[in-house]
Amino acid sequence: MTAAELFDGLGIAYEEAFGRLPAQSDAVDWLAARLAPGARVLDVGSGTGRPVAERLADAGFEVTGIDVSRVMVELARAQVPKARFEQCDVRDFAPEGGFDAVCSFFPLLMMSRAEASAALRRMAGWLVPGGYLVSATVPADVEDAEVEWMGRRVRVSSCSTDAYLRLLREDCGLELLHHSVSLFLPDGGLAAPEEHLFCYARRPVDGE
Repeated sequence: MTAAELFDGLGIAYEEAFGRLPAQSDAVDWLAARLAPGARVLDVGSGTGRPVAERLADAGFEVTGIDVSRVMVELARAQVPKARFEQCDVRDFAPEGGFDAVCSFFPLLMMSRAEASAALRRMAGWLVPGGYLVSATVPADVEDAEVEWMGRRVRVSSCSTDAYLRLLREDCGLELLHHSVSLFLPDGGLAAPEEHLFCYARRPVDGE
């Protein structure tokens, strides 16, 4: 099952299970407090548009969301008309100009480790100097492991917390500002509790 097939099938059920994630809300608040009015923000794996793109667009930022799922993009366009959404894989996305911030909340888990690392490097490269990458993943030392998630059998890859932080610092060249690990219980009973790693990072300004 591809990520597009998985999330086409989940639709609004994903928002119902994961739409009230406290650590994600904190990350969006943190980011919004540091951006200038009208800042350009990219939401990678934007899902239904809620809560991330919606909150950032309502705060007055210019938000673009990308997602591989056609169903998710259709839901996001209907629910968050203030933002722009495109059906696109982050591995193929070719933006015009840089972004003041990139949000990446759990979009890389169905890629191989090599693909996920390359995607993070691409996102870091889209940041303007001083721009922020706010990201989250499920920290685990696994490669192409089959798991059951929300009633589906899917294959996932990830890395440990230390390896992810090292990737942001060394491979992406970012300044790590904050990281935290928390346990989240999705609503509705369709998914088991998950450990989440949230990271706030910044692209250094030339000369720093």
